[in-house]
Amino acid sequence: MNPVIAYLQWDINRVLFELGPIKIRYYGLFFTAGFICGYLLLRWMYRTEKKNVDDVDSLLIYMVIGTIIGARLGHCLFYHPAYFFEKPIRFLQIWNGGLASHGAAIGITLSAWLYSRKHPDQPLLWLMDRLAIPVALAGFFIRIGNFFNSEILGRATDVPWAIVFVNGLGLDTREEQLLPRHPVMLYESFCYGCIFLVLYLLYRKYRAETPRGLLIGLFFIMVFSARFVLEFFKMRQAEFAQSLPLSVGQMLSIPLVIAGIVLLLYRKPAPPIDAASPPKNQK
Repeated sequence: MNPVIAYLQWDINRVLFELGPIKIRYYGLFFTAGFICGYLLLRWMYRTEKKNVDDVDSLLIYMVIGTIIGARLGHCLFYHPAYFFEKPIRFLQIWNGGLASHGAAIGITLSAWLYSRKHPDQPLLWLMDRLAIPVALAGFFIRIGNFFNSEILGRATDVPWAIVFVNGLGLDTREEQLLPRHPVMLYESFCYGCIFLVLYLLYRKYRAETPRGLLIGLFFIMVFSARFVLEFFKMRQAEFAQSLPLSVGQMLSIPLVIAGIVLLLYRKPAPPIDAASPPKNQK
């Protein structure tokens, strides 16, 4: 490594403050911020398209449950299956960490499908197009939370902007802890922020006339292409995949990029606004 450069030493306390036995962590703060901002965005979109704004409260419950269950199961099954099946109680110990974005994508999609079945005026593709925008924004916040948590670390490097994660998760030796690394979670956060802006501006352009499948197709292509590339700068998380040419994250990203391409190629014009069901309780 370059001995001339004084690399940033990152050893911030993961806990922001404590209230008795309750610990408020930076990660939890950013995770919550993602949901709150997404909730407000969805309310604005529903109001813009004259949908029942109260439905967003119900949708939020579906999304929170789908995200947490999907992300947790994704981490357990995709990255460390042997560890979790050895003692299945570990599946429930979410406070010990472990959420996977690919699992979250699956969980959100299934939750959106279940929700849309009960709301005929909000079909699945219509809903997924709108959800893509706040989900990209949530990814921006969550990766900043990962940075404060010193997790999902990058490979060792000597680039000038490298960071030494003194208490980085997954670093077993003092020597590993003192190596400057790519702040890959910040790279990813920046990418998701840019993707959010692209999707948001497209929605502002089309609004209710957004072609079905356009935004979610672009979301899958851009998010998981970025993820595929950035995996080259990350430490491998799954022990069983250390010697494979691609990481688990890359292998999981490929089918989602393909799904995005299919959605984009087969996108359909939005139906006439007059054909939409009138809102039941517009506010």
